[in-house]
Amino acid sequence: MSYVFDPEVLHQIAKDSLGLPMHEMVPKLATEIAARYPGHVEEQPEWVFNNAGGAMGSMAVLHASLSEYLIVFGTPIGTEGHSGRFWADDYFMILDGEQWAYQQGSTEREVYKAGDLHLMPRGVAKGYKMPDACWALEYARGWIPLMLPFGFADAFTSTLDMRTLARTVKLYSRSAIKQLAKGKI
Repeated sequence: MSYVFDPEVLHQIAKDSLGLPMHEMVPKLATEIAARYPGHVEEQPEWVFNNAGGAMGSMAVLHASLSEYLIVFGTPIGTEGHSGRFWADDYFMILDGEQWAYQQGSTEREVYKAGDLHLMPRGVAKGYKMPDACWALEYARGWIPLMLPFGFADAFTSTLDMRTLARTVKLYSRSAIKQLAKGKI
């Protein structure tokens, strides 16, 4: 399967954007990624809440297809939860703040700061915490539809926020249909 995005290129674009306020960084990221990958990035993404694995944040969907997604995810106040365990590689590029993580059985935390890449390979799950404001460019590649039940479960079992669920489905579907029309899975 061929992918649209190169994680190394995304990570470099993310590092080149560090130091800007988030309200400036997100448009810069979207514009620069869109210039590198024309026709595959939403340059004016909509923000939506994201509740998954007990953690709550906001996300802006830059790209979504059946095999990849690219979002800005984070929170201005901190959050923590379960990462999920997926058949996708997840590249979490810290833009601002810190993310802490640990694997089952670990007695030491992993610390990721602005500019760092936290790679979670397929099949790996972790506990994570953003102890305060933290934002990241998140890129996942693999079979994305298998990730959706994890991303939607909290809406049915905890928040009961069907409005956010509907907006998330709309944003994902709209982007995935655009990519399918371009012949990209």
